[in-house]
Amino acid sequence: MSKVKDKLKDWDTSRFLKDEEDIKYYLEAVFKDGTAEEIAEALGNVAKANKMMSKVAKKAQVNSNSLYRSLSGDGDPLFKTVNSVVNALGFRLSVIPVKNRGMKEALARRKAAK
Repeated sequence: MSKVKDKLKDWDTSRFLKDEEDIKYYLEAVFKDGTAEEIAEALGNVAKANKMMSKVAKKAQVNSNSLYRSLSGDGDPLFKTVNSVVNALGFRLSVIPVKNRGMKEALARRKAAK
């Protein structure tokens, strides 16, 4: 393996999440553009950054070992787990309309069809 790949393999995002603002922007970016696996891994990084994995597991009412696996990026956590972890980290999920997705037009067509 090359030195570059070795360095990237050792990258630990959690070391760079220093405060709530860092965490907020990190989670916003991952939730906006990330895959389900990346979102799960990001939540794990945040829990690790705060050395809170055990506390998060307890608040989310899941076993810490299974939470580590679920949030590894290779795991596939249930939505209930993701929501519980987000809440345990002091955040909440919300829905924001995506512009230019045609929702207004679809609702207008539906209303007109009635």
